[in-house]
Amino acid sequence: MKDGKAWVGDEVHDQDADRTGMVTDVSGGIYFVRPLTGGGAEWTQNDPDRLTVVVPLNDGQLR
Repeated sequence: MKDGKAWVGDEVHDQDADRTGMVTDVSGGIYFVRPLTGGGAEWTQNDPDRLTVVVPLNDGQLR
């Protein structure tokens, strides 16, 4: 999470798509989300308030 919003590496639930995925990129205010399992197309979300963080990225695990 960054400033209380979903960020790259966070597992999120997209309320509009009714899907769970991982944020892979944020560019120009657009959040790119990919499915956690089963493959499938990446989708976008323009409203970060519609993304609920399910599991935040633990920065400590990256070090």
